[in-house]
Amino acid sequence: MNALANLYRKDKAALLLDASNRSTATRSVRSLLHKLCRLTDDTLRKLWRNAGFDNSLCLAAVGGYGRGELYPYSDVDVLLLLPEGVSPEQDEVLKAKIEAFIGSCWDTGLEIGSSVRNVDECIHESSADITVQTSLLEARLIVGSAALFHTFQNRFDQAMDPQAFFVAKTLELRQRHTKFENTPYSLEPNAKESPGGLRDLQVILWVAKAAGLGNSWDELASKGLATPFEARQLKRNEDTLALIRTRLHLAAKRREDRLVFDLQHAVAKSLGLGLEEDGSLNARVASEALMKRYYWAAKAVTQLNQILLLNIEERIHPSGHEPRLINPRFADKAGMLEVTSDDLYEREPHAILETFWLYESTVGINGLSARTLRALYNARNVMDGKFRSDPINRAMFMRILQAPSGMTHAMRLMNQTSVLGRYLWAFRGIVGQMQHDLFHVYTVDQHILMVLRNVRRFFMAEHAHEYPFCSQLAAGWDKPWILFAGALFHDIAKGRGGDHSQLGRGEVRKFCRDHSIDKTDAQLIEFLVGEHLTMSHIAQKQDLSDPDIIQAFAQRVGNERNLTALYLLTVADIRGTSPKVWNAWKGKLLEDLYRYTSRALGGRAPDADAEVEARKREALTMLALYALPFEAHKDLWSTLDVGYFMRHDATDIAWHTRQLSRGLHTAKNQDKPMGVTVRARVSPVGEGLQVMVYSPDQADLFARICGYFDQASFNILDAKVHTATNGYALDTFQVVTSLTQEHYRDLINMVETGLTETLAQAKPLPAVGRGRVSRRVKSFPIAPRVSLQPDERAQKWVLSISASDRVGLLYSVARVLANHKVNLLLAKISTLGERVEDTFLIDGAVLQQNKAQLEIETELLATLQA
Repeated sequence: MNALANLYRKDKAALLLDASNRSTATRSVRSLLHKLCRLTDDTLRKLWRNAGFDNSLCLAAVGGYGRGELYPYSDVDVLLLLPEGVSPEQDEVLKAKIEAFIGSCWDTGLEIGSSVRNVDECIHESSADITVQTSLLEARLIVGSAALFHTFQNRFDQAMDPQAFFVAKTLELRQRHTKFENTPYSLEPNAKESPGGLRDLQVILWVAKAAGLGNSWDELASKGLATPFEARQLKRNEDTLALIRTRLHLAAKRREDRLVFDLQHAVAKSLGLGLEEDGSLNARVASEALMKRYYWAAKAVTQLNQILLLNIEERIHPSGHEPRLINPRFADKAGMLEVTSDDLYEREPHAILETFWLYESTVGINGLSARTLRALYNARNVMDGKFRSDPINRAMFMRILQAPSGMTHAMRLMNQTSVLGRYLWAFRGIVGQMQHDLFHVYTVDQHILMVLRNVRRFFMAEHAHEYPFCSQLAAGWDKPWILFAGALFHDIAKGRGGDHSQLGRGEVRKFCRDHSIDKTDAQLIEFLVGEHLTMSHIAQKQDLSDPDIIQAFAQRVGNERNLTALYLLTVADIRGTSPKVWNAWKGKLLEDLYRYTSRALGGRAPDADAEVEARKREALTMLALYALPFEAHKDLWSTLDVGYFMRHDATDIAWHTRQLSRGLHTAKNQDKPMGVTVRARVSPVGEGLQVMVYSPDQADLFARICGYFDQASFNILDAKVHTATNGYALDTFQVVTSLTQEHYRDLINMVETGLTETLAQAKPLPAVGRGRVSRRVKSFPIAPRVSLQPDERAQKWVLSISASDRVGLLYSVARVLANHKVNLLLAKISTLGERVEDTFLIDGAVLQQNKAQLEIETELLATLQA
């Protein structure tokens, strides 16, 4: 047994080493899969003979192993088939042999998945479980009784219901696609299971085999289910996916089918991608090249899978519906849009874009038929420069963009069928383009389509509950297509190097000129593309209570129409980046910036005094609802300056006053200082908690508060720090936690008690927590950046940091500032996936010294790199 195990492991290791060193041609991978299968077959036959089974039994390969393909670290699935009337439960000798055989397989190094059944049990199990039925569909005899195996095959074929099997497999496919968000463009796709992966190709062959329509791509082509060109494309893309999956196994040295960030560089290197002239690996270029190759193959598989499954369904279960003619070129075939001739697009290229116009505008059309999808797939070369410059096509594209409904679905379908990238040539460059910024979870083309969807939803009544203010603004907007065009082009220049916003301006300017868009509309679209990052930058990084900042932004925007369009696009853009990036606090910041700027654009010059008085009146109105003593607010308000009232809205002012007035009044009457007060409530913006801290000021107060939140597993979204004239700090924090939000009362009690004790005890600052760095941060590390600059009036300093996120990062920054006795006035905390972009408004005498500035920046860089 040891000799056989050593021989198997030695032979397998030799095959894998040879595969690692050989060329990256797909034929060498196919050869490896077949050789691994033959090696496993030979080893199992020897183990079978050693086990002493008689000739009445047989051993069959099932599943992927049954297909004759075995990936380097895949399981070896086998069926031990017994004759009728034989059962290991009744035959102790047979049971012992089976157990010894399975044990010997594992001892040899074969990771087998085994089942022991007779023919009746196989048929019964397969009828009850589609997974078992699929596995047995590919059964292949390895050793033992050929007669028994043929009996099984005949019984299995007789029991097969091709139509029921087709329905079950297509439902299973949809469920699997839903699990992967119905896109092949995940940043860490599963080469086997994701949409467009190898499993999608296997589904085609399974349902075809079950229906007796063929076992290979060539057989499907000979039966008319695929064209010879499609068969070649299927083989080519299957080989690409098989190559990537094999290299994944070899890189991981285990069964790993996900293209995780950790392995993308290794796989790319093994394929010779991203190598510089000196032989070094450019990791970013390598992973981008690998993923682009994967995405293009997955996209082709997705298209071909849809075509062939529709064809097979029609062959298994003809619809019986006579097509209803829509016009001489198209018909409605049971809700699917069908071309009236296979060569329509070659004869009439204008019909290509008309397909999508009819799809979005014809009632009852829910998709494209297999015939139409095939015609589009085979007509890709028709969409050349002449096609793109044709005035009729340009007018039709504008009709699609300006359609009152169905535009989002049409654009998605145009991208899936490769029409969008061939008509908008600039769009083709970002199909499958990865984004190495740690907070986008989609490729660039999928992000753009997601943003387009988000903008469209603002104009749909059924989605008004999601973002009411956006829907309110959209209701008064006259030309939605302007925003759609801005969304379509806002990131179209990603991946070229340089400022993609400005490069995008050039692309959209040409688009508007080519499509005869009115000058005023064209200027607005170009403005949106060029400025699409501006509003989020100001909202998340600058002090919105500063009238000069609002005035400067108002001048940059120019008018309220531009402001509204930019606001709607900005919200849609952030929402389309990642579910982790958007939160209600960011939404509030953007809405505040919109409202302040709208007022400035309306002719009202920012007047700090008037704004403060308005907020005070609103806060007093709110306080009137509570039984507070007459003029109870004065003890607190008399210690607060204009800066406090500008940085807090009326709701926060009223809350602070209500929580502190009694304590201040009591302390005043007793002529003693007020202690530490911490109050928390469910955040008014709908996420996490809002926490107020009122405490005698001290140099390390902010660091101490951050240390508490760090140790209590809270993330700080925003901090407003204010020092009153009585020497007390009045700080307000927006915090979120992964702890169960349903128990918010317990969380509030925990924060109020725990933070009060932490501040009252004034112990030495705790050590910075060290959390595990995420895989994405390891794979795409960000070079930390620190910027310390005076503000525009040279009265305060603006500290900006950018780094990979980790537990305790904000606290470690606060410690550096505290050690240098730097006062914190405002903190803008912006977490973008695994990256942080934080801005602090600070002051302190030490900042007037160049040497001290350099020390602070150096220490912060060291902290961010730690």
